[in-house]
Amino acid sequence: MIEVKNLSKRFPQANKPDKSARRDVRESEGWFNAVRNVSFHCAPGEVLGLLGPNGAGKTTTLRLLATALTPDSGTASINGIDIIDQPMLARRQIGFLSGTTGLYGRLTARENVEYFGRLHGMAAPQLKRRCDELFDQLQIHDFSHKRTDELSTGMKQKCSIARAVVHEPRVIILDEPTTGLDVMAAKVLLDFMASSKRAGIPLIFSTHHLHEVEKLCDRVCVINGGASVFDGTTAAFRQQGGGDIFDAFVDVINRTNQSNERSAA
Repeated sequence: MIEVKNLSKRFPQANKPDKSARRDVRESEGWFNAVRNVSFHCAPGEVLGLLGPNGAGKTTTLRLLATALTPDSGTASINGIDIIDQPMLARRQIGFLSGTTGLYGRLTARENVEYFGRLHGMAAPQLKRRCDELFDQLQIHDFSHKRTDELSTGMKQKCSIARAVVHEPRVIILDEPTTGLDVMAAKVLLDFMASSKRAGIPLIFSTHHLHEVEKLCDRVCVINGGASVFDGTTAAFRQQGGGDIFDAFVDVINRTNQSNERSAA
């Protein structure tokens, strides 16, 4: 179970804001409030799609949840473990794919995954079984012997997924996992995510591809201007646009943009 309540994170602004420029509602007294008030939950066996325009705060939210950043306020827990009070314990529960591959170019695909498995303390027989299982699932046996700096974008992303989940995490967090992939590579990753759902693993992923949300997601959280502006079932979200998920997204973003503009005025 993943539970997030009123999460926030701010960063100091390097330069003074241009007073003549259009003011972002998240700017305040030399600070940029990247995440202001985000709440959502994801139960076992559910997939939650994290949506929002570029710069909305999705990646920062996922990095907070994955313990790569520490929140300034709010709470978040992974299977009852508080990520602020017990970040190391929470981290063992999480499989996190960031926006970058995080692979060592001079190692082969197999060596990369095995290396991260050993970092998680996996014994050799367990690690071999898990690697074989993941390489079957993600269809990466054919290039497992190649150095990762020689791999295509899709191959690297598959390897990165294997690296992120080699330790059999109890929750999975993916930041735009299919961006830049061709149709066949994206299908392999979506099938992997569907199999994790069937296994009862809570899974959160950010995306700009709304067809992925329709295909996989039980729940949707929309972030705009650093705050969650919708949190509910996919069916309820679709109704925001009269039954069309694309229209729902546009309508929610437009309404909150108008509200933010009035607040910043």
